[in-house]
Amino acid sequence: METESEPYVRLASLRQLHQGMADMNTARSLADTLQTVSDGVVSALGYELACVNLVRPDGDLVVAAFSGNPAAEALITGRVGPRASWERRLGMGQAWGDLVFIPHTEGWILDDDDVPQWHTDGPEPRFEDEWHPADRLFAPMYVSGPQSGGGSGELIGVLSVDRPRNGRRPGAWGREALQMYAFQAGIAISNARLRANMQRALVRLEREQQALRSSEESFRQAFEYAPSGMAIAEMGGDQHGRVLRSNDALCRLLGRPASAMRRYSFSDLVHPEDIGTLLRTSAEGGRAELRLTRRDGTYVWVSLRNSVVADAADGPRFLLTHVEDIEERKRRELQLAHRASHDSLTGLPNSAELRSRLAARLCARPQAAHPSDVDAMDAAYGHPAFDANGHGFDYRPDATADAFDGYDHHVHTAAPENEHDDGTKGLAVLFCDLDGFKSINDRFGHNAGDTVLIEVARRLSRQVRDGDTVARLGGDEFVILADGLGRADAQDLAVRLRNEIIQPIRAEGRAVRVGASFGIGWAHCGMTADEVLKSADERMYVEKRSRPKQHRRAG
Repeated sequence: METESEPYVRLASLRQLHQGMADMNTARSLADTLQTVSDGVVSALGYELACVNLVRPDGDLVVAAFSGNPAAEALITGRVGPRASWERRLGMGQAWGDLVFIPHTEGWILDDDDVPQWHTDGPEPRFEDEWHPADRLFAPMYVSGPQSGGGSGELIGVLSVDRPRNGRRPGAWGREALQMYAFQAGIAISNARLRANMQRALVRLEREQQALRSSEESFRQAFEYAPSGMAIAEMGGDQHGRVLRSNDALCRLLGRPASAMRRYSFSDLVHPEDIGTLLRTSAEGGRAELRLTRRDGTYVWVSLRNSVVADAADGPRFLLTHVEDIEERKRRELQLAHRASHDSLTGLPNSAELRSRLAARLCARPQAAHPSDVDAMDAAYGHPAFDANGHGFDYRPDATADAFDGYDHHVHTAAPENEHDDGTKGLAVLFCDLDGFKSINDRFGHNAGDTVLIEVARRLSRQVRDGDTVARLGGDEFVILADGLGRADAQDLAVRLRNEIIQPIRAEGRAVRVGASFGIGWAHCGMTADEVLKSADERMYVEKRSRPKQHRRAG
């Protein structure tokens, strides 16, 4: 550049400065911008050496570009100077506007500090304004640009220059040119850094989108081709559980096309008895085993498991429902449960199941620690809680009785009060023992005996009402539980059953007959299942002994 004594600056110098600024604003990358800034100091401003020290995210400054001396470039490019040491430098020397000039008379103390540096050796200056080899000149660069009299904004880097080609310290015009260049360089570097960050963000976003597309495709393939049923359903709101999408396995399981599945919610497809189970398990992580209806009206047992899937970060949430066919397992479980609770020969409920059903109808009388406890229950019910025999009454007039959980929600089972039919209905327990069965086993073998037992079981089951229980207690003993009967009703039922049993039975190619003795007991709260059965059994033996032996069976 020309000195300040020159009245006019040559047009070529201005063109070089303008071209340098244009080049650093059109560089393709941050690295190219930094190198162009450094090269422009040498080509347009007339310095032999130029270095760009860029502020890193941690605050220290790294030598990011160097121009003018390949040996120096190889030595210090990439080296880092601590921020504190740079602040010390920028606080020393003489302030030339926003430039910092440290003459050799002061700069000697920086010779051994930890900032990467390089200077060209040369002779001692002969004139007052001649450049000394140890002089230092720095041009700070700011993001928002400097103001006259001191820098402002965020420091983005520092231009350090050395040895003007004319050998003189820069004059007023040269200082202003360097300051203007540093101002434009700060803008160019800031813009390049923003572009670089944006490009990295775009690359990262594209990678994330590619990963998302790949994940979505993987999910689609896993969903569509899963061997078990899968569905996406709405979560929450009036349409909770409505099927939005179903895979081929679920459509085949239910015999419904995908287009038809979208018209239903799971509550439309579930067995009416399983609605409560569905509602209790229709949230995240919910599991249930229930029955879904097929297109042909039949039901299939399934295991249903829910997971919540968010559409976006704050978008709607959906239920991803996994539906597994467990029909075969349920069938085996039901078979095992049936075998455990039913007689293998006759198919009737067995002794354990009989006692379970009977016990479910009975409640034990609470043990009062003091007569006042019973009085308190009487007061709560508004009437005596128990009759003279300790049997609980089956009505409650007000909510005060809620204090006595276990009794207030139970419909108490009561028995007729006397041997005459007074209109009281109760739970009749008919104990049946076959007469003459042992002789059939002895004469014709156990196969004939088994045939008789199977036929008796069939005849008993045929004569009772839906809801009554016919059970095989063991051997040739059967028990019938019939609720809501009076004494006359129970006696009539015993007669009908006996008349049905005594009809001839085909066994092993011959007709055989057995008789039957019935004892009628009554179940009521305060008794155990065994006590009820024992009572009926005793009455059966009384009835058996009261009849002549020859009339106990028809022959």
